[in-house]
Amino acid sequence: MTIELMDFTPVHTNAKLVEFQGEPVLQVTKSEKLMAFDENTYCKLEDVSFHNGIVEVKVLSRLLPDAPDFARGFIGLAFRIDKADTSFESFYVRPTNGRVEDPVRKNRAVQYFSYPNYTFDYFRERGITDFEAPADIGLDEWLTIKVVAEEEKAAFYVNDGEEPVLRVENLKLGAETKGSIGLFVDIGTQGFFKDLKITPFD
Repeated sequence: MTIELMDFTPVHTNAKLVEFQGEPVLQVTKSEKLMAFDENTYCKLEDVSFHNGIVEVKVLSRLLPDAPDFARGFIGLAFRIDKADTSFESFYVRPTNGRVEDPVRKNRAVQYFSYPNYTFDYFRERGITDFEAPADIGLDEWLTIKVVAEEEKAAFYVNDGEEPVLRVENLKLGAETKGSIGLFVDIGTQGFFKDLKITPFD
């Protein structure tokens, strides 16, 4: 679907349609919670109740001029967002980690988290590495990201790969949760989105 600004509600973000590389795309940056990780910072699609299905979008990430040193170009998808924006599931990418030599950072190019209780910090503090993975990605390039959600399971794909880069067998909000879709950004990111596709299974 063509992304239209009127279809979305910015949640702790600024969003605007811009001409980018010769085509209209949605630009999203954080407007609040500027230094807080894994928060409800997205543009939320209106009038959608997504449970099982496929969500796919093309994203491009740049670092803002005032981005802190630890910014990684965080950009991704939130799904099954409740009406009050108090809970959701999410996958996002860290493009600056995609091709670094540091093996620890490289393995953190992709992240799953579940808001509000299961952030990346929660997993890191407990030494849980099941919810992050490597991916061949970089800043300032269009990436196709895709979430396939079925009950309590989800798979995350990057750039039309036949196999997911990350699988989650136990989505933290459970199998029955449903809700909206969000275009997610985090600290220091200027994010661009286009070509959103949603294919419900139910």
